[in-house]
Amino acid sequence: MAIGERIHFFRNFRGITQKYLGQKLGYSDKTADVRVAQYESGKRTPKADTIEQLAGILDISPKALDVPDIDTYYGLMHTLFALEDMYGLTITTLDGQVCLKQDINHPNYNLTVADDLLKWNEVKTRLTTGSITTADYNTWRYKYPEKL
Repeated sequence: MAIGERIHFFRNFRGITQKYLGQKLGYSDKTADVRVAQYESGKRTPKADTIEQLAGILDISPKALDVPDIDTYYGLMHTLFALEDMYGLTITTLDGQVCLKQDINHPNYNLTVADDLLKWNEVKTRLTTGSITTADYNTWRYKYPEKL
């Protein structure tokens, strides 16, 4: 999810208008909503200091707005949080292990994502049962959505 989509999500989550958010950022009454709309649409990208200010106004971590860098622990966590927001992917435990699952009661539950996750599980099961090799599994993952 791009930074503009995250701004839009958290602004709606907090129940505030584009105009209010823009005013809090210090833009004039005349341009406040336009400027936030530009950020949300991706026509403009907020600078680092603006991201900090947005995070403060929205009462969130700046990392929650950033396009996550999954090469870092915090980036990975915020990616997972974004997946929960977007697709209902949530955390649970199963047999004493932490697992991710798609919550069918989440308002953004998506059957296509559910089908794709099921397919991934099927291919992973084929790997763990020995019916395909690690190379086959990696080929499937790296060429997805092509068929194995």
